[in-house]
Amino acid sequence: MRGGRKASRFLLVFLALYGLWLLLVSTVRFDELVVGAAACLLISYLTSAIMVYGGVKDKLNPVKWFWALAYLAYYWFYAEVRAHLDVIKRILNPRMPLKPGIVKVPYHLKSDCGIVCVANSITNTPGTVTVNVDEAERVYYVHWIWVVSPDPKVCWEKISSGFENYVRRFLG
Repeated sequence: MRGGRKASRFLLVFLALYGLWLLLVSTVRFDELVVGAAACLLISYLTSAIMVYGGVKDKLNPVKWFWALAYLAYYWFYAEVRAHLDVIKRILNPRMPLKPGIVKVPYHLKSDCGIVCVANSITNTPGTVTVNVDEAERVYYVHWIWVVSPDPKVCWEKISSGFENYVRRFLG
């Protein structure tokens, strides 16, 4: 059973990497396909044990893929656009209204991947940067250019609740 699980993980990582390779090169030239396959085989061999934790079946669950795609749509078309517009408004304002500070933002996720995904989403959204993750307190420390309130509940609602609501459904 152990060998089958190892092969499943290897195959899952290889297919994901090779699919990404094909999207990035956008060609069907033989040499590109061979080089991509070789690179993906090597990377899959070296990393599949650490890239896939838990069962492979769980990673192929269409409901989780739906929520992952919904999260990407929320992130790219709502959260990013809204944050960019807010930062642009502040830059173009002659008084440049800023009220920066570092705030505690609690998180309610259980998986390491989910915690990191939300922390990266916060950092990649203009106006906020995750500066630390405190696992003991289960909080992010976030530098925010417009601190509405130092209250952790308000900070969670304003900064990370949207990300968490989606991430929880596909990463836990």
